[in-house]
Amino acid sequence: MADERFRRARADLVAQLEYKGITDRRVLDAIAQVPRHRFVGPEFARLAYDDQALPIGHEQTVSQPYVVAFMTELLIADGVPEAVLEVGTGSGYQAAVLARIVPRVFTIERIRPLHRVARALLAELGCANVHFRCADGGRGWAKFAPFHGIIVTAASKAPPPALLDQLAVGGRMVIPTGGESQCLQLICRDERGYRKERRMEVKFVPLITCSPFSTTR
Repeated sequence: MADERFRRARADLVAQLEYKGITDRRVLDAIAQVPRHRFVGPEFARLAYDDQALPIGHEQTVSQPYVVAFMTELLIADGVPEAVLEVGTGSGYQAAVLARIVPRVFTIERIRPLHRVARALLAELGCANVHFRCADGGRGWAKFAPFHGIIVTAASKAPPPALLDQLAVGGRMVIPTGGESQCLQLICRDERGYRKERRMEVKFVPLITCSPFSTTR
């Protein structure tokens, strides 16, 4: 009974996202497949398919489904990248959505308990194409760079230089920037440099840069 209730709730959520302007069928199908109620505590399960951000502990949140869908749609608008770097695993929800679209997802989380829980949950859900690292996301993941897609799920006052360096020519980065006032930026890289476009106002937790000695695998 619960599974069927959640399935219907996901279908209703997809309909809401379509109404709000999400058109990419790949994104809508991924949202329809990912059990968002598994990415929040049981006390929030009944709210999991409302279009709102929810707390996941450690002063972090799982993003609003519309924002997840919009960022994903923006990231793949020019084609699906072979590999995407996600900065800020959090609950793992965004990575789970990406995993149903992108061949390889590399995701970084600085908060070890969140990293461990997300890694275990995505393994349980069969997301074998997601690779995890517990580290400072602002430094990226140079070993597997360059990436044709980078998605950042925490706000930075400016795009971190390491992430710009690790964005491939022809690649796209979606990142919230700002402090009290934030906007979502699309950054495209070509042979001449970087082109930045402001897309919409958002509200994300801040991107925290750790000391160089705290980075672990």
